[in-house]
Amino acid sequence: MQKRNLGKSGLEVSAIGFGAMGMSQSYGPPPGTREEMIVVLREAFERGVSFFDTAEIYGAGKNEELVGEALAPFKERVVIATKFGFKDPAAGASAGVDSRPERIKQVAEASLKRLRVDAIDLFYQHRVDPAVPIEDVAGAVKDLIEEGKVKHFGLSEASAKTIRRANAVQPLTAVQSEYSLWWREPEKEILPTCEELGIGFVPFSPLGKGFLTGKIDETTTFDSTDFRNTIPRFTPENRKANQTVVDILKKIAERKKATSAQIALAWLLAQEPWIVPIPGTRKIERLEENIGAASIELTPSDLREIEDAASTITVQGARYPEAVQRMIDR
Repeated sequence: MQKRNLGKSGLEVSAIGFGAMGMSQSYGPPPGTREEMIVVLREAFERGVSFFDTAEIYGAGKNEELVGEALAPFKERVVIATKFGFKDPAAGASAGVDSRPERIKQVAEASLKRLRVDAIDLFYQHRVDPAVPIEDVAGAVKDLIEEGKVKHFGLSEASAKTIRRANAVQPLTAVQSEYSLWWREPEKEILPTCEELGIGFVPFSPLGKGFLTGKIDETTTFDSTDFRNTIPRFTPENRKANQTVVDILKKIAERKKATSAQIALAWLLAQEPWIVPIPGTRKIERLEENIGAASIELTPSDLREIEDAASTITVQGARYPEAVQRMIDR
């Protein structure tokens, strides 16, 4: 697996990371046991993945425990990112945000125990808290860095203005936001800001919550606990309308003898050398597919073809329900 640096921080990670959230929530019951999920995480490491993403709120702390147990044998050789910023992990995001400095430090102590590490490699603010100045948030993480409990600071789904203000207090290593061929909003302000300030960018949902794999269409049904049932972009009519995005990927994939998912990830990798996507999976075969994307080279001609086709498409449907959307880009 190729390596990449997240901005100018010196933090080196695998070109493709691993988003662990789906092992504990959001996409319906895992297809296997906890032990089988540990096997997938360890297999990811064995195949060259060194960057793993979790959060306090995923599965009310259970996801951190899972990642901590799975990666304990390799903890000196991996980078584990986790997140703070919500009031109560047991209550989920609906309980609201809380980034008071005392809460940040409380979350850090709990995450250290669950992850079985002496220091958190990358500590993101999960969502911006409008009640707490970002300077106070950055200051609290700076204190944790000085205490040796955190190594790097990041923000998730923050605005360019907030990124600048936070970075002035404690330099940011990474910004994490959704980014893919069907959500390109970060190209307007976030990516230019990251480039200017030397901050790495970590796209989550790089496969459009599964849609860009080409395995979902308007007839697909999701488990009752799958959060895609609540997302406007995933209504049957919008899935049908958005199929043209997948058609672009399929066309390139056939030519490259690859899959649609691999082309979607390769497209992200081709955008900037400091972009590191974190696709998630719960299956070994999907893990192999995702990792394979790192070896696919899209030529300038390929990229132009994708760009020309994508420019004619308007993706239908909001990416989140309204209540969740209000927590973004603050």
